[in-house]
Amino acid sequence: MNQHADSTWIDRRSSAILLHITSLPGPFHKGVLGEEAFQFIDAMVAGGFRVWQFLPLGPTHSHGSPYESLSTFAGNPELIDLRPCLASGWLPQDTSLEHVSAEQHAAYRKQAAHQFWLDAQSNTELAQQVSTFQTQHAYWLDDFALFSALKSASNNAAWWQWSDDLRTRNADALQVARETHNTLIQQVVFEQFLFDTQWQGIKTYAASKGVQLFGDLPIYVAHDSADVWADPQFFTLDESGECTEVAGVPPDYFSKTGQRWGNPLYRWDVLHADGFDWWVKRIAHQLTRMDMLRIDHFLALEAFWVIPAESDTGLVGEWRKAPGAALLQTLQDKLGNLPLIAEDLGTITEEVTALRKQFGLPGMKILHFAFGGDDSNPYLPHNHEEDSVVYTGTHDNDTTMGWFESSDEHVQNHALNVLHAKAEDMPWVLIEAALASPARLAVVPIQDILELGTEAKFNTPGTLGGNWSWRLDAIPSSDHVCWQKSHQLNQTYNR
Repeated sequence: MNQHADSTWIDRRSSAILLHITSLPGPFHKGVLGEEAFQFIDAMVAGGFRVWQFLPLGPTHSHGSPYESLSTFAGNPELIDLRPCLASGWLPQDTSLEHVSAEQHAAYRKQAAHQFWLDAQSNTELAQQVSTFQTQHAYWLDDFALFSALKSASNNAAWWQWSDDLRTRNADALQVARETHNTLIQQVVFEQFLFDTQWQGIKTYAASKGVQLFGDLPIYVAHDSADVWADPQFFTLDESGECTEVAGVPPDYFSKTGQRWGNPLYRWDVLHADGFDWWVKRIAHQLTRMDMLRIDHFLALEAFWVIPAESDTGLVGEWRKAPGAALLQTLQDKLGNLPLIAEDLGTITEEVTALRKQFGLPGMKILHFAFGGDDSNPYLPHNHEEDSVVYTGTHDNDTTMGWFESSDEHVQNHALNVLHAKAEDMPWVLIEAALASPARLAVVPIQDILELGTEAKFNTPGTLGGNWSWRLDAIPSSDHVCWQKSHQLNQTYNR
C-alpha cells in the first residue's frame, strides 16, 4: 500500500499558461525551440504565471497529432530552430530562414546534418558531446534512428509492411540495414542531439526565471512507431504485426459513437512480468525534460476500453482491468516522487479516483463542463479540491469565448449566475474563477488570455482535419494589457 497520500507535485499555489510549442510565432512553418520560446517565458512571467504547459513533444505522423507519435522518447525534429545551424556554419551563409515550409525545413536539416558530421570529425569537443549523447540515449535512440531510416528508405511504409526479416527484427538484416542506411541514421542522431540541446537550453532558462515545464504523455503509443516495432511483445499484435485489438473510448461528451484511436493496447501481463521496465524508462526520460507530467487518459491505468480491430467506432468494446497500482508503485520505487497529474476526464469510476488518490496524484477540473446541471457537478468552482488542476478549457475544448457563445442559453445563464457576471465579462470572469479556485494549479490557454474565439480552437477530438495548426501572430509584449490583468489576478489569488 502506498503511504504517500499527500502529493508533492507542486509546492505552492501556482498558475500556468497552456501553449503548445508549434503555436509559437516565428519564421518557420510551425513554432520551434528558439528565441520565441524565451520571449514567451519572459512574457508569461510578467503575467504572474509560473508554469508553462504544452502537449507531447514527439515526432508526429502526417496528420500532425502530438498524441500519435513515431516515438515516445524522441523529440519532433520539426521543432528544431535552424537559426543556430546557420550561426554554426552548418548551413550556407546565404540560406534564407524566412517563411520556411515543412519541406524546406526537412531539406535544411538534411543539409545541416551533412556539415555537422564533417565538423564532428575535426572538432573533438563536438564529437565528444555527440558520443556522450548517443551513449546515454542508446536504449531508445538506436532503434528510433534505424526505424526512421527504414521508413525513409521504404517511402514511409508502416513497419509491418516491411520485408519479413526487417519486420521481425532479424539480427543479420538489421546489421545490414544499419550499414546501408548509415547516412539516414546519422541525420536522425544529429536531429535528436540538436533537439535535446535546444530543449535543455529552454529548460535551463525557464528554471532561471522560476518557471516550471509541464509536459504531456499520451497513455498509448502509435501502432506505426519505433516503440511497437522494437518491443512488439508488449502490444496486442498478431504475428504479422497487425493489431488484434485497439484503444479508444465509448461514447462520451466529445463523441456520440465513442472514439476509435487505433493504437495497439498493452499486454499488461507481459509488461508486469518484465518489472514494467519499459514504462520506467519512458517516465524517467520524460522527467529529464519536464518538471511535471500529465498522464493523458489516466483512467486506462485502472480499466481500459478494448475495441476489436475490425470495428470502425468506439461503440463496440469491453472494459478490462489494468495493473495501475502495481505500475505506479514500481515507478515510485524506482524514480521517487512522481510529479504526475492524472487526466481523469470521461467515464470516471470510484476505482479510478481511489487509484489517483492512493498515489497522491491530482486530477483535472474543467470549467467549461461546470454549467447547465445541478450543484453536485464536480467541475463547479465550489466543488474543487486543493489537490487538483483547474482549467478554463483544454486543448480539446473550444476557446472560452467560442464555448460561451455556442452554449445553450440555460448553460450561459447558469454560468453567469454562478459567476455573478454579465456576458460581456467573458472570458476574464472564467479566468478569474480558475485563478480563485482552491485547486493548487490553475491553467489558462493563451487563447483565453487573448480573448480569442472559435477561430483559435486547437483541436476537435475524433477528427483528423484542420487540427493542431493554430499559431500566435506575435507574443504579447510584457506590458500588454492581458499580462497586466492576469498579473493582478494572480496576485489577488496568491498564485
